[in-house]
Amino acid sequence: MDVLIRYLHLLAVIVLAGTLIIENIAVGKEITREDLRNLRKVDAAYGLSLGFVAVLGISLWLWVGKPSAFYTTNPVFHAKLTLFVILGLLSIYPTVFFMRQRKTEAEPIMVPVGVIRALRIELALLALIPMLAFLMARGIGN
Repeated sequence: MDVLIRYLHLLAVIVLAGTLIIENIAVGKEITREDLRNLRKVDAAYGLSLGFVAVLGISLWLWVGKPSAFYTTNPVFHAKLTLFVILGLLSIYPTVFFMRQRKTEAEPIMVPVGVIRALRIELALLALIPMLAFLMARGIGN
């Protein structure tokens, strides 16, 4: 069970990273309605993968593998968890924008700078999380 949960967690992280990279490549100051439809689909996959990463990560923390005390007392784990929560919170703004624009007739659709900025910050945070996981695996913080 340990190997399966870890594998699914990693797979969800890969999907999360892939969808976030696609969103960052596809979004611009102006997008077409077709771009918006595609971004909504990618954003939905991103949200699902974010949920899977969270659920599987909580499973690893509390029930599978190392004792939960290993993670709970580790400040590097808390930093990793904090970045993940910030990542999730930042993703709300682009998602709300994509959902609100679904019935727009405007062409092109103007994307607020804040949406683009949120996606860029999410990508930067996502780049830091694996480093923290690596440090935890090496026993840093315990």
